[in-house]
Amino acid sequence: MKKISSYIVKYWYAYAFAIVSMIIAVVLDMLYPVISEHLVDDVILDGKVALLRNLLLAILFIGIGRAIFGYLKELIFDIISAKIGKEMRYDLFCHIEGLPTSYFDNTNTGELMARLKEDIDNIWGALGFVGMLIIEVVIHVSIVLFCMFRLSPKLSLLPCIAMPIIGAFAIIMERKLNKIYEEISEENAVLNTIAEENLAGVRTVKAFAKEKYEIKKFMQHNKKYYDLNIKQSKVLVKYQPFFQFVTKLLPFTVVILGGILVMKGEITLGVLVAFTEYSRNIVWPMEMIGWLTNDFSSAVASLKKIRKIYAEESLVKEVDHPIVLDKVNGDITFENVSLTLDNTKILDDISFDLPAGQTIGIMGATGAGKSSIINLMQRFYDVDKPTEDEKSGYIKLDGIDIRQMLLKQVRESASIVMQDVFLFSDTIKENIKMGKRELITEDGIVHAAQFAQAREFIEGMEEGYDTIIGERGVGLSGGQKQRISIARAVAKKAPILVLDDSTSALDMETELMIQKELNDLKDVTKVIIAHRISAVRYANEILFLENGRIAERGTHESLLKKKGLYYETYMAQYGEFLEVNA
Repeated sequence: MKKISSYIVKYWYAYAFAIVSMIIAVVLDMLYPVISEHLVDDVILDGKVALLRNLLLAILFIGIGRAIFGYLKELIFDIISAKIGKEMRYDLFCHIEGLPTSYFDNTNTGELMARLKEDIDNIWGALGFVGMLIIEVVIHVSIVLFCMFRLSPKLSLLPCIAMPIIGAFAIIMERKLNKIYEEISEENAVLNTIAEENLAGVRTVKAFAKEKYEIKKFMQHNKKYYDLNIKQSKVLVKYQPFFQFVTKLLPFTVVILGGILVMKGEITLGVLVAFTEYSRNIVWPMEMIGWLTNDFSSAVASLKKIRKIYAEESLVKEVDHPIVLDKVNGDITFENVSLTLDNTKILDDISFDLPAGQTIGIMGATGAGKSSIINLMQRFYDVDKPTEDEKSGYIKLDGIDIRQMLLKQVRESASIVMQDVFLFSDTIKENIKMGKRELITEDGIVHAAQFAQAREFIEGMEEGYDTIIGERGVGLSGGQKQRISIARAVAKKAPILVLDDSTSALDMETELMIQKELNDLKDVTKVIIAHRISAVRYANEILFLENGRIAERGTHESLLKKKGLYYETYMAQYGEFLEVNA
């Protein structure tokens, strides 16, 4: 993670100009009491009326200057903090995009949304308006104290006594708030997760008539979030009166003790008027300490949460000098490949050769490890490192270990139709173009839709390919979403095509038409994962997985002759049909 200071240093010149503008604005503020001193001592008491015009003009010019430099100060802080907030959010998003797939298996979407939005906003505020006020408080108090000591060292002891008291209360409050803000940040993430899941899965909730249950669950966390915010408010309410009491007491004490000094002749009445104004000037920074401490604590808590995400690193590393192939043909080799996740063996000693342009089918029960083969091909995970009892496993693409290749090329070499179809809230055209958005033409989109048997229903829509589909494809049937997903993969024209149970939601007729198109697709290496025999029967080789191992392998005909697991699956799917036609 970049240090906060690195973002600030990038715009040091702007911050420097803003701080100079702030100093000028504060100095101009400090001139008002000086003018008041001269108005009382020189104009009112000594009768030097000729000075009145110049003093009034000075007030006018000071007011104009104060407005200009105050405006510049706030504008620059706002602009720079907004830029830093944008860059931090971008950097965090890029880091999240680069995290391993396993991280997302154990992390809620709502939590990441909270980090990207609310937590970055809190830091943005600390580097902008809140940060500006903290700096201004320091500068303002320093200049005011200098002016006070110049007028009366004795009276200046009063704010010097008041400020440590205020500071002590601020430190105590900050420590209490810091823990509360961490809890609020965590609960905010949970609340976001529950809301996101329910909005995305609203149809499932309604289908199971679980609205009341989900509302109750939401309300429980909403109540906890409310309680934490009330707890925060109680801390503020408890300590805020101390700040207000001390700050209101200070000007009153200055007037009493200052009046005594005037009567003794140690200071003039004008000096007392000026000093009283300075004492009022030093009050607002003291009153702001509670609010600033509150917001600063929130930003610190947010920064801790973001650092936890940055502490996560991808286990899939790219070598310093990766190999880049001029062209990927699509020859795939698995040799003694094993995969262990969370101390569970997912794949064990998987080996096969898939020459470019040929097709391999992979079958097996749910949880047998079929999709894990795809995850390894894409380097979402790396193969297990060999132990003393195991051989060194590897996956090669065109004869090159994919761990030695450019990660981007490995992933771009394959078009994948995922088992869990995901479509973006965009037009059908943009979803199909996703693989190579800048290269896919209008004709390419239509051809891919025709291949996936999706052209008819797409062109039957009022907006056609420009139809905007709902989030995750809401508004389309399962079969329509699968066909658009297939079209998206085909339009990419990658040398490897991976279909992960991609026709499960299609009717038999549509599936057969797509299978025919796939069989006619030449010069493309195809990996077909399926539960239906019809999807893999024409593959050059079929692997049947059981408990992460290859239990059977061969062609459709040879596997049927073995009368093993593949044969049992075949009979389960076609047995009744065979009996009827026997």
